[in-house]
Amino acid sequence: MTSLISEQLLANVGRQSRPQREIVTRRDIRKYAVATGSRQQKYLDGDVAPPMFHVPLFWDVVALDQLSPDGVSIDTLLPKFPLERAMAGGLDIQYLKPIHPGDWLTAVRTLTAIYEKAGRSGPLIFYEVEMEIRDDQGDLVLREKTTRILR
Repeated sequence: MTSLISEQLLANVGRQSRPQREIVTRRDIRKYAVATGSRQQKYLDGDVAPPMFHVPLFWDVVALDQLSPDGVSIDTLLPKFPLERAMAGGLDIQYLKPIHPGDWLTAVRTLTAIYEKAGRSGPLIFYEVEMEIRDDQGDLVLREKTTRILR
């Protein structure tokens, strides 16, 4: 089988996003808790952020014409892949410190792997992106590894 992954594509491994810094507000925590159906009072009061709160915190706010057909902003960290139909391949989040209102958090994303496997209906390309979120003291708050599959 001829590989779909070129040396040029592999050269993107290690590529990092620019650091993105955001402040956590009590109101944002409360809105997220309500929107996700949280029942714990500490989340509804905005005292501490619930799991997954960090995900929309670092989403880019873009115009509608900058969204893909499925409504997701185009990820400028990623190179152009020869396969384009994306599926979730896994998500691993390590929570190391709680997130509180008033915290300033900085996220950096890194493309850490690109590899290929043979699937039943043809080749599949996998890529992994790791995100580290740190507070203003430089302490690691959480680490997230996302795996996506392209077919």
